[in-house]
Amino acid sequence: MTDSPAPSHPTRPAPSRIGPATFHWGERTFVMGLLNVTPDSFSGDGLLADDENQGESGGGAGAPDPVELAVTTGRRMVDEGADILDIGGESTRPGHAAVGLDEERRRVVPVIAALRAALPDTPLSVDTTKPAVAEAALAAGADLINDVWGVGDDDSLARLAADHGVPLVVMHNRAEPRYTTFLPELIADLQRAIEQALALGVRWDDLIVDPGFGFGKTAAHNLELMREFSALTMLGRPILLGASRKSTLGRVLDLPVEERLEATLATTALGIAGGADLVRVHDVQANVRAARISDAIVRGTWQPDPEGGPT
Repeated sequence: MTDSPAPSHPTRPAPSRIGPATFHWGERTFVMGLLNVTPDSFSGDGLLADDENQGESGGGAGAPDPVELAVTTGRRMVDEGADILDIGGESTRPGHAAVGLDEERRRVVPVIAALRAALPDTPLSVDTTKPAVAEAALAAGADLINDVWGVGDDDSLARLAADHGVPLVVMHNRAEPRYTTFLPELIADLQRAIEQALALGVRWDDLIVDPGFGFGKTAAHNLELMREFSALTMLGRPILLGASRKSTLGRVLDLPVEERLEATLATTALGIAGGADLVRVHDVQANVRAARISDAIVRGTWQPDPEGGPT
């Protein structure tokens, strides 16, 4: 049993400690920057060149060093306002090539170690489905486990988070987008995952939920999720939204991935209006700005200068 049971009717989640930082949920929206240490990211932002050109481990002649590139990108994201960096070594896009354990570990661990040294005050998250990768990432300096199959049958990552006393993102996912009643089933799936994590010893204050925009859902499901986003607050945990550049945005607007910034900003603003606490994005600076104006409207974070004139 956990020593921090879930409150029956939480109002605002208590602060969570993620590595070197404390996140005071509800005071403002936090921004998570994505670092994909892959050659096949759906968004085209992978830090590795194509495997066909450089071999399995990603080190072809003349290719940029992915570790140096990750540190440069991470520094830029933090300068632009990112509160946390999320590092992944295997694409989760539909039809992605599976990555072996050793290869994913080779991609992720040096990047996390270098980021930890370069950005000691920035929390780092590891995005993986493999416990061995997550454990190696924690040893290298990661502070949070991002489980994209948080509602699945395998509880290994929740056990690992409990054993190491680190926060856990529990993301909703299904192998097929089949639902009888979409939103109630999504919430029920997440509730079961929360209860399982608590039973395994993950602390209540260490749990973050992600409804899994784009995972095991049709485009219509994703739009319904955004429309009814505030329903997720009944779970009593901070909510992470990851809609950045997703295919649903491209289908609605008939736009390629590199032209989905405005659509992403719309999901950021609407998500915050619905209760999102974290947004996971590719384009940090633009989303930070969208989050700040959304916070000023929704959370009342901005106050005018009492001595200022009309604006």
